[in-house]
Amino acid sequence: MMKIINVVPYIGDKANGPSYSVPRLCAALADGGASVEMHTLAPTGLLQAPFEIRAYPRHRFPHPDLGRSPEMLAGLKQACREADCIVNHSLWMYPNIYPEQARRGTNCKYVVMPRGTLSAWSLARSRLPKWVSWNLLGQRRALLDCDMLVATAMIEYREIRAFGLRQPVAVIPNGIDIPESTVGKDPVRTMVFLSRIHAKKGVDMLLRCWRLLQDDFPDWQLKIVGPLNDYAEEMRCLAKKLGCARYEFPGELRGEAKSACLAGADCFVLPTFSENFGMAVAEALSCGTPAICCTGAPWEGLVTHDCGWWIERTDEALAGALRDALSSPRERLVQMGQNGRSWMRSDFSWGSVGDRYIRALEWLCRGGNKPDFVYTD
Repeated sequence: MMKIINVVPYIGDKANGPSYSVPRLCAALADGGASVEMHTLAPTGLLQAPFEIRAYPRHRFPHPDLGRSPEMLAGLKQACREADCIVNHSLWMYPNIYPEQARRGTNCKYVVMPRGTLSAWSLARSRLPKWVSWNLLGQRRALLDCDMLVATAMIEYREIRAFGLRQPVAVIPNGIDIPESTVGKDPVRTMVFLSRIHAKKGVDMLLRCWRLLQDDFPDWQLKIVGPLNDYAEEMRCLAKKLGCARYEFPGELRGEAKSACLAGADCFVLPTFSENFGMAVAEALSCGTPAICCTGAPWEGLVTHDCGWWIERTDEALAGALRDALSSPRERLVQMGQNGRSWMRSDFSWGSVGDRYIRALEWLCRGGNKPDFVYTD
């Protein structure tokens, strides 16, 4: 039995991003027969899990956002003595630096899952804190000395190679929980955006294109679903300024309400600048709803599996894809949604994802035949 340690800076109370995918990955690894621990900063937001959770205090010095925790480093050093591998999720905080330090002098292999932090878009943001982490805190060695990396898609694999890293890279997507059944479509035909309402996500471009098309498709409405932050208020003001009609910002939805919103929509749209995966796209497809996504996210399979549009991130391309979707009969979009749901079930279920992780980690730790999704070139 493999012993696998997963390290993530924190698990929030919102079930999205790493707060969703890291615990689900740990559960999938445990279901696959591995002995699994998750080490994180307190509080975890998790009450029960089929794996061991170790939470550590966060110290305020030199800054609370850095997540310094000598207790975590000590705990990881102890855990690495008996572990086969330690998997670090993300970069730039102390918990992303400790795993490499903790495994020194042991037989524990060290794996890094950047989770989009090496994309050009991400590297261009918050440059000073990243410089401090890279040059002063130890992130440079922690990344350069890893034994393997994990990318969620080929686009992230190419970003890793462009950064100059030559270690093996396993390309394994995030998993997704597939609903047992989906609700019927909303009476009013609906285009839905569901994600963080952030400048990165392209809501402004979506509103411009909606204003261009709305008069030609009076039987459609637009929902922009996400937390109502300051940027969301800017976008509401922009929608009013542009003269948009039949739109709403209903706020954040979670759990069954989120699934019902995605399943009830005719089409999902995410005109994002950059995503290492784009969990919201997978969630929409798993609910039986086709998707429109830009090439900043790794969803070329939308085209090959006939379940959506994968487009350049321009107003013209987005307007063209929206027009195609808005003019499509509901029956056509339903069929595309079912195509996507079948794709999610076959390639993105947590059982399939957990199996691929275990195969890659066993190859790294014990040798044997290299899985075909691990790249060494």
